[in-house]
Amino acid sequence: MSVAESQPLYEQVKSRLLTGEFDPGQRLRADRLRAEYGVSASTMREILFRLSTVGLADFQEQRGFRIPEQSRERQHDLTQFRIFLEQQGARLSIRLGGVAWEAQLSAAHHKLSHIEGAVTRQKLDATLLALWTAAELEFHRTLIGACGSEVLKSTHGRIYDQFRQQLITVDRKFDYLPQNVAQHHLILNAALAKDEALTCRYIEEHLSRHLIRDLSRRGAA
Repeated sequence: MSVAESQPLYEQVKSRLLTGEFDPGQRLRADRLRAEYGVSASTMREILFRLSTVGLADFQEQRGFRIPEQSRERQHDLTQFRIFLEQQGARLSIRLGGVAWEAQLSAAHHKLSHIEGAVTRQKLDATLLALWTAAELEFHRTLIGACGSEVLKSTHGRIYDQFRQQLITVDRKFDYLPQNVAQHHLILNAALAKDEALTCRYIEEHLSRHLIRDLSRRGAA
């Protein structure tokens, strides 16, 4: 099976890793996943190897594949890096993006806002969680989508996924979602107003709750 042919399966397994179906450190048994999806062992191992190259699975010889352990230090570092990438990407998108980008950002926010409203009204099940995860990624990816740097966008994609995987292991209640609704709206309005400083401020406020405070002082005198 070629990479293109296996891409839908790759995305299915990836989604399961990002929505908390597996616990931190849990072994990913290629034989069981192979049987579940009805594919060859080599195809499933290839998919798990691909997931390990983007940091969503750990691989060790003789031990196979596992979900990465949850780490306060890793969560902190991923949050810092995500803030940096989104701030830089948003700045460039505001400068370079035109009406088409503004329309795309507004559309992505509309979809996300609708799903977040459903999450606040309903019990959060696996299907709704997957919808919300995809819509939130689409909004933040669109926010930096006109930055003009494929390297920045691809790096952000990997950091976002690792960040989301770390977060789902420590917070499955999503009590912060009502706050998210307001923060996403503030980011949207600031970006559409082409206010770079305010957009960056709201991005940091949106994500800084995931920083570990005692780690923020690392290296301080």
